[in-house]
Amino acid sequence: MGYPTKKWLSILGPGVLVAATGVGAGDLATAAFTGSRLGLACLWAVVLGAGIKYLLNEGLARWQLVTGDTLLEGVVAHLGRSVVWIFFAYLLAWSFLVAAVLMSACGAAAHAIWPLFHSAQQDKIAYGVLHSGAALVLIKVGGFRLFAKTMGICIAAMFAVVIGTALALAPPWQEVAMGILVPSLPQWRGEGLAWTIGLMGGVGGTVTILCYGYWIREEGRESVRALGACRIDLAVAYAMTGLFGLAMVFIGSELPPAPGKGVTLIANLADVLRTQLGALGPAARWAFLIGAWAAVFSSLLGVWQSVPYLFADLWPQMKGTRPDRKGTSQTNKTKSALYASSLLLLATLPISGLVLIEFTQLVKWYSVTGALFIPMLALALLILNGQSTWVTKPYRNSPLTTLLLVGTLLFFLFAGWLVLRSRF
Repeated sequence: MGYPTKKWLSILGPGVLVAATGVGAGDLATAAFTGSRLGLACLWAVVLGAGIKYLLNEGLARWQLVTGDTLLEGVVAHLGRSVVWIFFAYLLAWSFLVAAVLMSACGAAAHAIWPLFHSAQQDKIAYGVLHSGAALVLIKVGGFRLFAKTMGICIAAMFAVVIGTALALAPPWQEVAMGILVPSLPQWRGEGLAWTIGLMGGVGGTVTILCYGYWIREEGRESVRALGACRIDLAVAYAMTGLFGLAMVFIGSELPPAPGKGVTLIANLADVLRTQLGALGPAARWAFLIGAWAAVFSSLLGVWQSVPYLFADLWPQMKGTRPDRKGTSQTNKTKSALYASSLLLLATLPISGLVLIEFTQLVKWYSVTGALFIPMLALALLILNGQSTWVTKPYRNSPLTTLLLVGTLLFFLFAGWLVLRSRF
């Protein structure tokens, strides 16, 4: 007998949050740029990238459900507090950059839909601040349930619009299948390698992967019995993320290169769609702009809600305090002073970056810091989930999982080196 609908929605809830948070303005732009420059030959990179993020998130969930500790608690307990101090410094820099990028992206998307001022720069700042404030109020007043429902609406809008647009452009299915099943790397001596690596690394987010552990606690998943539900949840989430990425690559491959970066590119793509789809063009343009806005706002909202969990988890451990689990829930944690102050600082301090730093510079620094996280996470999962004294035998890394994690670690170290070499 199958699960009732409400049960399935409960199972898939945290995965929807992962999918919505992991798709931001940079991911949309990277997929569209890669498609416009490399065509459909790079579709395999989207599938591989989604598979890597599933591997990492499944390992994180497995560790937490088997041991009862979050990954950060495990790192402190077994790798030492010095590692956490390093990660704390990294998290501060990443949080500032990603928050400024997301505010800027939301501002640019809103400007494309409904301009307030004559200056796009003024609109970007004004709308960016408004979106940050709206997310802050929604999380503080509505709590986790309203947040989850809002994210569900946003991901439904962005998924339907982007997939629908790709289908309306009539993809050549044989070329799509070849691009997915036969890996190739056009222009590998030029910019092709860098774009393909960016596409693979951008699918499904970076640091926000850690937040899945807190979201499954919100759903009451506290024991290893919930591991099967998490695997289903994550498989659906990354299948959706992968389809979204495939659709954006195809849309980019069908349209002429557009000037601009980030959400400016998405707005230009929407303008080109108006001419490409004939009578459907005007409606398609507005739908695409709304879908792009839903993508970047859901990413901002997800970061605002989840990243304070990380600070609330880290700070007591940096002072040498282990959390007391008795009578403690994630809901109580969201009401803690640490969570509230982290949320307030996240929603306000990066406004300075929105005002003072150009969007292209923000994206460059953000992409570099994000590229550094995946190998850190792969290494932590190799160590923590590979020890029989910490994780019981049925749930330790299998030989195949170990091989895949080593491959992920080596690949992203190489990718990070390429990014640093090309941008600095």
